[in-house]
Amino acid sequence: MKSLQDLDIFVRTVDSGSLSATARALDLSPAAASAALKRLEAELGVALFVRSTRSLRLTQEGTLFLEHCRPALAALQQVQGQLAGGRAGGLRGTLQLAAPSDLGRNVLLPWLDAFQDEHPGIDLRLQLADRVANVYSEPVDAAFRYGKPQDSGLVALPLVAGHRRVLCAAPAYVQAHGAPDTPHALAGHNGLCFMLGEEVHDRWRFWDAAGDEVVVRVRSRNVANDGDVVRRWAVAGRGIAYKSYFDVAHDLAAGRLVPLCPGWTTEAVPLYLVAPSRHQITPLVRALRDFMAERLQALMEQAPHLSGFGQGAAGP
Repeated sequence: MKSLQDLDIFVRTVDSGSLSATARALDLSPAAASAALKRLEAELGVALFVRSTRSLRLTQEGTLFLEHCRPALAALQQVQGQLAGGRAGGLRGTLQLAAPSDLGRNVLLPWLDAFQDEHPGIDLRLQLADRVANVYSEPVDAAFRYGKPQDSGLVALPLVAGHRRVLCAAPAYVQAHGAPDTPHALAGHNGLCFMLGEEVHDRWRFWDAAGDEVVVRVRSRNVANDGDVVRRWAVAGRGIAYKSYFDVAHDLAAGRLVPLCPGWTTEAVPLYLVAPSRHQITPLVRALRDFMAERLQALMEQAPHLSGFGQGAAGP
């Protein structure tokens, strides 16, 4: 279907920033790829790109068209795959995802492999970074995010509502420095802190048995803008970390880290799968959401001993 291929060439060219790279990826000649874009522009009656000898950028009309073209192309490719005689109910298409680095590497990656094995018609493009991906301007179909987005224009599909942070340290650190019995005692310890941009997250929130909030500003000799570095420091016994449970679940299960301050409720960090519009909640994205929610919930059930998890916990 030539019109569908033209749309695919358009989106791939935007994502790669190079028409020649798109041609190579699709095993086309540069002339054929260029003709596809010209054919699409002729049908629309507008210029989609501003071209020069060294660069290619979207026009205002091209930006508007991309916003609607990307989800439509994903849906059409999926239907095309099913009609072409793929497995009954099989999913096809390219799934472009963004996720926090720690969560992506240590939790999601093997599950994404399993999802792709279950649906071999799917191509994955994965962006791992601790900055918040801009799902409006970046080539992303959906992003995993901790905390409900403040932007009301985004569509947030809940994955796990009861997820919380965990105050934890390596057994070697506890043996050498002792374990704080309350959050107030963190003043005598090295807090391993995450930094996003210029902001250091050194104010840690807790709730006591009565539901009263306590905010502790920790002293930190170790600050990183990569969540996985903070986790590695904790495992190495460099200090105390206040991490999302999913990021350290395997370390807790293996005994590389131990939870601290029993009896105190930690901060809630629900996990969502976020998309820029309802048009991009395709059957492929919904299938991924269901697949991940089932496994994340099972991982949550391995943490009944951690304070603040489960129903009726104090705090947010």
